[in-house]
Formats: sequence, C-alpha cells, structure tokens
Amino acid sequence: MTYGSEAWTLTTRDEQHLRIFERKILRKIFGPVQEKDGSWRIRMNHELNELIGNADIVVRFIKSRRIAWLGHVMRMGEKRIPKRVLEWKPTGRRIRGRPRKRWVEDIEEGIQALGIRGCRKLSKERTKWRRITEKAKTPSGL
Repeated sequence: MTYGSEAWTLTTRDEQHLRIFERKILRKIFGPVQEKDGSWRIRMNHELNELIGNADIVVRFIKSRRIAWLGHVMRMGEKRIPKRVLEWKPTGRRIRGRPRKRWVEDIEEGIQALGIRGCRKLSKERTKWRRITEKAKTPSGL
C-alpha cells in the first residue's frame, strides 16, 4: 500500500482517503460488535480509537518515510540525479492560479511541525536524522 510513498505529495484529501481506508481495514480486523439484543453492527470510529489509540498509522508512516528519503537524498553526491532534481529551480513562466504544493515544501512543513530547525545540517548526520524519522512515527510527532 505504501510502495513508492516516499515520493508522494500528500494533500489533505489524500490523507483523508488514507485514513478512511485504514479504518476500513481495522474494522475488518477487529470485526463487528454484538449488541445486547443480539444484533450485530460495525465498530464506530471512536471505538477503533479506543482499541488502538490514534488510528493514523499509515499517514504517519508515509510522512516519516518521506523525511527519511529526504535525508538520503541530501547526503547524496552533487552529481546524482535525485540530488540535482531536488535542488533544481525551473525557469520560465508558470500557469495562472495558485501553484501546487511541491514535495519539498510538504516535507519542510512536516519537519517544522516536529519543531526541527537546520534540517540540511542535521541530514548529514545519519543517527540524528534517524531519530527525527522515528519521532515522526509517534503519535506526538506528525
């Protein structure tokens, strides 16, 4: 499900669809609830949250993987294509309207939500960067 998610730019709509899918799977795993009168019903969102805590595992995992990939690309040599694409500034005119959120802007927004500054310098040190990606997976992270 998360194959290639390191390169995704998540919109709020995408995040919402992932959360809906995750809850659907959790309902299948935990199964229905039997009422006192003997009837069966599916579990509600608040019941799922009581069972596993905050059911936002997939979105947090994707965001942490994107942060890990950013660190990997930042440590690459200057001649490598992913590094050149990351630092590339396109020329020419843009189309009218609000520009779409870029991949880097989306990740920087997540890093700022973690309260981290100087990510370019931190990305050079693998152990510190790994702690940042692990922090992003926690419920208090992203």
